[in-house]
Amino acid sequence: MKYLRRIVWFFAYRLLVLCVILGLIMTVFYYAMNLSNIQIVLKDGMANRAKYIMGMESNRKELEKYFLTACLESDSAVLITGEGNSPYADYNVRGIDHRLEMGFLWVWPWDSAVRLTITERIPRIDGRVKGSRADEVIERDGAEALYPPAWKDAEYRVLLTRENGQWKIKTLTDAKQ
Repeated sequence: MKYLRRIVWFFAYRLLVLCVILGLIMTVFYYAMNLSNIQIVLKDGMANRAKYIMGMESNRKELEKYFLTACLESDSAVLITGEGNSPYADYNVRGIDHRLEMGFLWVWPWDSAVRLTITERIPRIDGRVKGSRADEVIERDGAEALYPPAWKDAEYRVLLTRENGQWKIKTLTDAKQ
């Protein structure tokens, strides 16, 4: 009986250690998977939002890959662009240097929502005023208006949710408000 008990405890201990190790491996795997998915959604989503506002992309439906519809309907910059009143409407923007810095985040494998703070900057915009509007814009705003206006750097609080296995940006609010 003494040997049977030792054998059972030997295997039980090994099984417990194996379960703990597998649990840690699974947690790290799902954390890395969620982290990379969130980073991709944020970086691509915010870059496409900036491109839409600058007129580089005209299809607002592309933004719905990254943002929930309610978020887009409450985003004043996207709404102004949809109405044709973007500050970049008179410019042909060919390229941007989009930079996004994210704060720390921790997401458990079973979490379906995550909050974090991001900082968006676009230090360089490659473009010029549209040829047909050049004289009018330069006359109205001066010689500096030959190039697109600088992008206003912003810090946002973001709420992302996972729906049907996909992370999407649910809310995007200015962190200074």
